[in-house]
Amino acid sequence: MTSAPNSYENILELNDLQTSFFTKDLEVKAVDGVSFAIPKGKILGVVGESGSGKSITSLSILRLLKEPGKIVGGEIKFKGENLLDKSEANMRKIRGNEISMIFQEPMTSLNPTFTVGQQISEAYKIHQGLNKKQAKQRSVDMLKLVGIPSPEKRVNQYPHELSGGMRQRVMIAMALACNPELLIADEPTTALDVTIQAQILDLIKDLQERLGMGVLLITHDLGVVAETCDYVAVMYCGKVVEYTDTKTLFKDAKHPYTVGLMKSIPQHDQDIEGDLAVIRGSVPSPAEMPKGCRFAPRCPFATELCREKLPDLVTDEEGNQIRCWIYSDEWDGDPEVNVHAETERTTESY
Repeated sequence: MTSAPNSYENILELNDLQTSFFTKDLEVKAVDGVSFAIPKGKILGVVGESGSGKSITSLSILRLLKEPGKIVGGEIKFKGENLLDKSEANMRKIRGNEISMIFQEPMTSLNPTFTVGQQISEAYKIHQGLNKKQAKQRSVDMLKLVGIPSPEKRVNQYPHELSGGMRQRVMIAMALACNPELLIADEPTTALDVTIQAQILDLIKDLQERLGMGVLLITHDLGVVAETCDYVAVMYCGKVVEYTDTKTLFKDAKHPYTVGLMKSIPQHDQDIEGDLAVIRGSVPSPAEMPKGCRFAPRCPFATELCREKLPDLVTDEEGNQIRCWIYSDEWDGDPEVNVHAETERTTESY
């Protein structure tokens, strides 16, 4: 791939990204060799349990990590150019202008001492050189675009005067103010009730289609992925374990972890008093990773090979990627193993 203008096919490519946190005696690998791509104008969902490295990956892309976190290897290619080669001054021009981010909690991301109009206007002043009056009018237009009623009134209000759903819409307005080519949304509906969640996700998808952005959507909810995303990267313990398009994932997921996540979703026809499928165990500490496959201690199909040796991320003829020994010539388990076979079920008390 060349770096000539408009020659790139993917708006974003991560190649073997490695991000670690350092203590006096220890290096904790929070993101350990992550690779994936987002084609122009498409939505990639990154899914996994808490502690899988999703949010650290997003902060690494924007180079917003604070000490003791540090990117120690790999590439972050945006429009064909490696962001790790950019100066901090150049990154400030890119953040909020070409790449924007929506954070989980709007009340911790919005400044309570400034009106929402002042906060949206800041991007126009910094990146587009608009004056105060022009920036305010553009802010009103953005509030209207994201579906906030009476935008001329809301633009002068403070965050605490708005509902949670409206605050999240303000965050989206701020993120989209300069028509970015890539939007990173980190669990954008976590703090909202179900009906508002659906509205926000519909809004993001609608704006993505209208503006032609690439979107990196971080979530733990496979239902959100099914409704919103074109591609999916499943992460576990700092590594991508499966990468494919959304239809393929839901039709024929291959990694035991992905299958476990899907079976953990309550079904509409499921007996609520019956058994609930779960993935036994918990995500290991980043400081005490298993020797072999990271998922081996929780995997019902794990063999000695899995426990001793870490599998590579292998790409098949269709471009789907999988990190699992079951699909390799070295597999030392049952050659007829079916990862979709009924897994052990347990009843959880709440």
